Amino acid sequence: MGLFRATIAALRGGLSKTRSVLSAPLATMRGRVIDGDTIDELEHLLLSSDVGVTTTDAIVEDLRHEVANGALEGQDILELLRERLLQRLEGKNRSIAVAPTSPTAILVAGVNGVGKTTSVAKIARALKDEGRTVLLAAADTFRAGAVSQLATWAERIGIEIVKGDQGADPAAVTFDAASAAVSRNIDVLLIDTAGRLHTQDPLMRQLEKIQQVTTKKIEGAPHEVLLVLDATQGQNTLSQAKRFSESIAVTGIFLAKLDGTARGGIVFAIEDETGIPVKLIGIGERPEDVEPFVPSAFVSALIEDGT
Repeated sequence: MGLFRATIAALRGGLSKTRSVLSAPLATMRGRVIDGDTIDELEHLLLSSDVGVTTTDAIVEDLRHEVANGALEGQDILELLRERLLQRLEGKNRSIAVAPTSPTAILVAGVNGVGKTTSVAKIARALKDEGRTVLLAAADTFRAGAVSQLATWAERIGIEIVKGDQGADPAAVTFDAASAAVSRNIDVLLIDTAGRLHTQDPLMRQLEKIQQVTTKKIEGAPHEVLLVLDATQGQNTLSQAKRFSESIAVTGIFLAKLDGTARGGIVFAIEDETGIPVKLIGIGERPEDVEPFVPSAFVSALIEDGT
């Protein structure tokens, strides 16, 4: 499913804080001989941008080996960094799954406060703009105001919603929504689940139940399970991703609030530590501020000539 094309301009704006951390040091390093001191500086720079120990160690150790062999003479540090970072992101399936027959069911999960409901609305808006019919399932019946928040978004972007009262069984709401999606021949069913801490076992089991009832009504559903993570939380996102993956089969990451942090390098840490591909990124507060994650566009926007 092609969620609209990534634009360098939008990504550049969304990554401005991270790029500001990288730009000045990289500018001073450009044109220098790539030696041990240069690599030490690069190591510090990558870690300060939350690229993560695994990714940083892999890049740095490789460069140290090449310096020792004299393989980096005359090479540009920016080009090298772009190349090595892009290599870390290649080879993953970042497309949104599509059911062989409608509807495609996308379940969205995440902890409290990461912007999950807003992210659901952004996905819905993008799909509608593509000409797809979308139905929202307000399965977050736990948090006060969650249903009304999603209903407000649905009205704002002109999308139908199936909801229940606060405190209603979220699995029952999901089943009703799945039934409605089938009967109305909807293209995409988007299921907004309750925000939960990854340590809350009862709520995590509830998430498993939502997944099970969706499967009963729609063959192969959910076809996509997106975990919303908050980029501003840095390394804390890793423990969230690992714990959620123990309860449900997370197929992709929606990395929200990327515009609000100088640690956009967390993308690399997430993928290296969890193996789950980042599929979508949130780069602003407007409904349209969501982009598919395209590694080449991301790295280009992160490290530019004349940063």
